[in-house]
Amino acid sequence: MASTLAAPATHLLDVKHSRFLANAVPVDSAEAAQAALAPLSDATATHNCWAWRIGTLYRSSDDGEPAGTAGRPILAAIDGQGCDRVLVVVTRWFGGIKLGAGGLVRAYGGAAAECLRRAEKRPLIAFAEFEVACAFPDLGTLHAALNAGGAEKLEERFEAEGAILRVRLPADRADDLKTRLRDATRDRVRFTTPG
Repeated sequence: MASTLAAPATHLLDVKHSRFLANAVPVDSAEAAQAALAPLSDATATHNCWAWRIGTLYRSSDDGEPAGTAGRPILAAIDGQGCDRVLVVVTRWFGGIKLGAGGLVRAYGGAAAECLRRAEKRPLIAFAEFEVACAFPDLGTLHAALNAGGAEKLEERFEAEGAILRVRLPADRADDLKTRLRDATRDRVRFTTPG
């Protein structure tokens, strides 16, 4: 199961007089990741390289370092630590000694990986939302089954034939809850996905 950061994290690494400062923050969208880049970057530094992953979306930048020596290793560190919804910026202050392509890959990837390894994480839980409709006589039974199944009621609407409830719960428990609701009401409920 993927995880994200519970709080921002930092890690400082010195390699041959160059300083690499990794800053990692949780982000929930590509826009949030892009907006967080400037505050985490240092204009006085030689390079501010970064990568982020949000589900299947990802981006990275070498910020002037040789192609593939910074952004990709940072992204590989994010993936290697099983993180999602994370932005990592590794800022480098050049110390006068060239590190070579391999040295840069190890320094950028290593700073990012250690930062994420030390960070406090929380699991990412996928949620499912659906609507369940029932007749008025089944409403009490439906409420009891939803509470027992740990579902969160987001909305409740009433129509001439009965009620429609929009609920949310961890996706891995959705099928079990639907079975419970069918059993509790003798299959008199209808399910739809909100759209």
